Amino acid sequence: MNYLLLIGSGVVIGLILAAPVGPVNLICIRRALQFGPVNGFISGLGAAMGDGVFAAISAFGFTAVAQLIEGFSTSLEIGGGILLIVFGLHTFISQLPASKDEEQLPPRLREKPGGSLVRAMVSSFALTITNPATLFGVAALFAGLGGLAGEHTSYLEAAVVVGGVVGGSVLWWFTLTSVIGIFHAHIDARFMRIINHASGIAVTLFGIGVLGHVALKFL
Repeated sequence: MNYLLLIGSGVVIGLILAAPVGPVNLICIRRALQFGPVNGFISGLGAAMGDGVFAAISAFGFTAVAQLIEGFSTSLEIGGGILLIVFGLHTFISQLPASKDEEQLPPRLREKPGGSLVRAMVSSFALTITNPATLFGVAALFAGLGGLAGEHTSYLEAAVVVGGVVGGSVLWWFTLTSVIGIFHAHIDARFMRIINHASGIAVTLFGIGVLGHVALKFL
């Protein structure tokens, strides 16, 4: 087995999963602009971990877990939709300006790096893991690019592909947040309010769309 090919396939899958503009991308971009590239990157790591969980389920053939997720897909979608709406509304009303000198901000508005980074990672992981469609998308990508779906592979080979998926996703978030970091220092409060309102509306609409999709199942 060509391990370089497996790694490359995993990286491609990770990039395909991470790159499309969606609610998690919008949230991470907004955080990178408002709090700096480190916060945005850590948020992206949470999403990459979620992608890695789904990749492991597909690569290692955890059929029972996949069936469990499919069985609770409606509940997960509802939870994910509610989370998106909450994040969207919170983003819309947020007025914290981006500043290189946070000492000028009132104490209640100052970014707390330790706790906030943990929350940033956990929240983006939660948004990713509550989207069961990602699991089936990963399985399809494995079949098309990884060549693992439906084949007998070793645990080592599966682990290599999963590592490639996580690596590809992390590569995307590092590149994206590094580029955003160039502009972070030049973002003022007025522009940040525009970003907050635009991304807040978009994320809220994503959440409404998810809940609407669930509602259609019962019609």
